[in-house]
Amino acid sequence: MEIWISQVFNGLSVSSILLLIALGLAITFGLMKVINMAHGEFIMIGAYGAYMTQQIFKAALPQNVFDAYFPVAIAVSFILAFAIGYLLEVTLIRFLYDRPLDSLLATWGVGLMLQQLARTIFGAPNVAVASPSWLNDGLTLIPGVVLPYKRLFILALVAICLIAMYLYIYRSNAGRRMRAVMQNRDMAACLGISTRRVDAFTFAIGSGIAGIAGCALTLIGPIGPSIGTYYIVDAFMVVVLGGVGKLIGTVAGASGIGLFNTMFEWWTDASLGKVLVFLGIVAFLQWRPMGMFAVRTRSLD
Repeated sequence: MEIWISQVFNGLSVSSILLLIALGLAITFGLMKVINMAHGEFIMIGAYGAYMTQQIFKAALPQNVFDAYFPVAIAVSFILAFAIGYLLEVTLIRFLYDRPLDSLLATWGVGLMLQQLARTIFGAPNVAVASPSWLNDGLTLIPGVVLPYKRLFILALVAICLIAMYLYIYRSNAGRRMRAVMQNRDMAACLGISTRRVDAFTFAIGSGIAGIAGCALTLIGPIGPSIGTYYIVDAFMVVVLGGVGKLIGTVAGASGIGLFNTMFEWWTDASLGKVLVFLGIVAFLQWRPMGMFAVRTRSLD
């Protein structure tokens, strides 16, 4: 029983990390149809935002307030990634809509430049971000099963981000304008919606969520300029498996990949587990090419 509980929790933990990483991509790729290969670099920006916040707290504030740095780091990571994403959309992405190959190549080049910029500023070696003391322990569920506070905090953070995204996309006027522009840009423009402003703000929000994901990853291990490249493929798999443009599909895709990956790794090993998950995704997409939850419109039917 202890082993099964631990494996299920590990699967949920992996799923939560994948979901947080893929949420931003669900907007930029799922809704905007922009193949953003620089998404991993926005994760890296968020991670370094947390690192800079930690260094400022260490250098400029008393030691007894250091534990309060992480909530501030989450906000800093979001704002930093949001601002750089907004700048990227205004200067480059706006010219690449409906040009998937061009957007793929351009954002890949931007990602390489951002990685090199990070190496120039912070250096090539990985750096560590110290966790606040209130996240260093664990919750003893039953004897032999301890749930780390860090993983529980990431689960809570993902839940908050998911609820905020749902309320923004489906329950706010700005979200309705965003969905209108993504579904029919010309009609939305005829109705007086500023499509340029919606495009820039939507891409920036997706980038900002990637920054929050990078901040959360600092709780798991050291960070470096290439931290985002380890997760970009998994993020695309989550969005495609769940269904492009569907928030519930992103949740389902992340949950399925995280749980099955953990189970397969337990039964076999890490490398073979990844291969089995990938084969399972390929087989599923052969059966349902549009993913678990397909967007149904007249144009698709």
